[in-house]
Amino acid sequence: MVDTHHPKRGSQAFSPRKRASEPLARFRSWPDDGPQATVQGFTGFKAGMTHVMLVDYRPTSTTSGQEVREAVTVLEVPPMGVAGVRAYRETPYGLKAENEVWAEDVDDELDERVHLSDKRVGTIDDFDRDRVDEVRLITYNKPYEVTALDRKVPDVTEMRVGGGEVDERLELASDLLGTDLDITDVADAGRMLDVAAVTKGKGLQGSVKRWGVKLQSHKNSKNRRDASPLGPFQPRFIRPQVPLPGQMGFHQRTELNKRLLMVGEDPEEINPDGGFVRYGEVSNPFALLHGTTPGPSTRPVSLRHALRYEEGVEVEKPNVTYISTASKQGR
Repeated sequence: MVDTHHPKRGSQAFSPRKRASEPLARFRSWPDDGPQATVQGFTGFKAGMTHVMLVDYRPTSTTSGQEVREAVTVLEVPPMGVAGVRAYRETPYGLKAENEVWAEDVDDELDERVHLSDKRVGTIDDFDRDRVDEVRLITYNKPYEVTALDRKVPDVTEMRVGGGEVDERLELASDLLGTDLDITDVADAGRMLDVAAVTKGKGLQGSVKRWGVKLQSHKNSKNRRDASPLGPFQPRFIRPQVPLPGQMGFHQRTELNKRLLMVGEDPEEINPDGGFVRYGEVSNPFALLHGTTPGPSTRPVSLRHALRYEEGVEVEKPNVTYISTASKQGR
């Protein structure tokens, strides 16, 4: 008897599946934090993965309170520079930039990304605070301080200052202008974060690998991996639901609710024997995230305060008892 249950192969949730515009992932939405003004985002670099032993902090877990082994992602998180502050006002057509100022003292490498001579140097006192609804920091990462990376040109991105009143946000932004921003200024161990990164690129792939369609009969010797049929004669175009070959990978993806297990200053605590595969050794402060993150090693990873973590387990500081530093280079 014919099986009537035949779900469509693949998913259109992320269509169109085209290449990301750049390797750095960017957030388009931000959470509403508590009564205190704080910076809500940070950027690091993915070094690799390892495993740790920690005390299970989930109260409903069958291993609650016991030591369990968990996979973690290691991020190298050198300090980010704060190059400027930009203020927005809300309009019926979305946020519109109202004012911006740039710091006078920034790293010389930033001039490779933006023309600093064209930017207005000033203070936040010049802002019309009655017309400010959103405050963003113009930050840049520092790949030239990471020994595992070849590139030297920094990435420039905006990080929202949330929580508190607008005046408190502006005061915090004024204090951070022209200084370095550490990961501990954004999140402490135990906080839930959202992670965004660009996935590993796989180039042009066919229908079978890209969408998971079944192989045709072995008697179809010439077109066994084709997506057939391509649709009806009318309308005279191929509909987007047809699983065609195309770009696979190098897409921006966001994963919600990753717990920050640990932040450390000494890289020797996590550097494995021989370094991380296709990365090397971490030489800056590091962060351990519970689970996996998108993208290969050396990929920039954007972090944000959790957007949809409303009712969950609050952990002051996870109890990490062991970090594996065994060689990842294979046998």
